[in-house]
Amino acid sequence: MSSTETTGGRTPELAQVHAALVSGERPARPNLLAQCLTFGWRGMLKIKHVPEQLIDVTLTPVLFLLMFTYLFGGAVAGSTGDYLQFLLPGMLVQSVLFVSVYSGVALNTDVTKGVVDRFRSLPIWRPAPLVGAVIGDSVRYVVASVIVVVLGFIMGFHAEGGAPGVLAAIAIVVLFSFGLSWAFTTIGLLMRAPSAVMNTGFMLLFPLVFLSNIFVAPETLPGWLEAFVGVNPISHLTTSARGLMAGDAEVDSILISLLSAGVLTAVFAPVTVRLYRKA
Repeated sequence: MSSTETTGGRTPELAQVHAALVSGERPARPNLLAQCLTFGWRGMLKIKHVPEQLIDVTLTPVLFLLMFTYLFGGAVAGSTGDYLQFLLPGMLVQSVLFVSVYSGVALNTDVTKGVVDRFRSLPIWRPAPLVGAVIGDSVRYVVASVIVVVLGFIMGFHAEGGAPGVLAAIAIVVLFSFGLSWAFTTIGLLMRAPSAVMNTGFMLLFPLVFLSNIFVAPETLPGWLEAFVGVNPISHLTTSARGLMAGDAEVDSILISLLSAGVLTAVFAPVTVRLYRKA
């Protein structure tokens, strides 16, 4: 009897491979949360292999905070110390919102390089790579927030709201950015190149950021501009962060910020998932 016959029509090598593959029970299919967290971890691994991606999270917030504090502090508030107390919560908002643009850039990169086609062949929940990527980006928002706050304390910032106020400010900024990132992922699926996503994202974000109360008090602005700043969601987010850090938060601003985050997620998350299915 030949060796092929003794192994059921397989060569000994194939029989060994088959035995290794079927030696145990098939593992249970991971649930939706596990799938999303796996793709979130994928985003962290991309940073590990390409650490230059952290430049926007680490160096950019530092440069903005140092530049605005020491260049404009004396002219705007009379001293850099007083201006830092006003500016730092706004810099926290600006830095994290700028980072959220890269959610759309990363998604567009996956689409244009064909990675999404590979994901479609996997036995997973179809939006899992998308949801996981957004969750993973939230870690970047936390890192950017911590860098801004730590540098602020080193420069002399005082948070009258204490640690709970600082943590609450970071939490509400990260939550708002999570909602905003869905808008940028929508843009990422509509554009045909990562550079186009980046340019469009910053073009839309810059007016909202700079025409807000991040850098100056609204009452110092012309009437028409003060009216716009008053209804700008980023102004309400900045007011919330300032109030939480100072220990005198306005409930109305916090509710508007939370509502804005919810509306952004409710509007753009379904649109993004729909476009992702067709990408």
